[in-house]
Amino acid sequence: MSEIGAALSDALTGSAIRAMLKRLEAKGFVARTASERGFLYAPSVEEKTASKSALSQVVRVFFNGSPTSAAAALLGMQDKMSDGELAELEQLIAQARDGRTK
Repeated sequence: MSEIGAALSDALTGSAIRAMLKRLEAKGFVARTASERGFLYAPSVEEKTASKSALSQVVRVFFNGSPTSAAAALLGMQDKMSDGELAELEQLIAQARDGRTK
């Protein structure tokens, strides 16, 4: 628990961390194993899979399911993006147009 709490930017209580881990375990994102000192938690899905799931949820909840609206919101932050990041976005859009994925 202390490692998780230290890694998070917000100060959370032990019970809040346990509740979060329980939800993540129920959704299949983490696996729990017993140890001498309690439980050990480890990711049970790849980071890319978890990121895609979380992003899908954000798009559904905050952008009414519209990836275009989400992309427009991100592009509204262009002053915080480097030229390289903007070029990467342009490349991803071109790949999407061509029907290719990375």
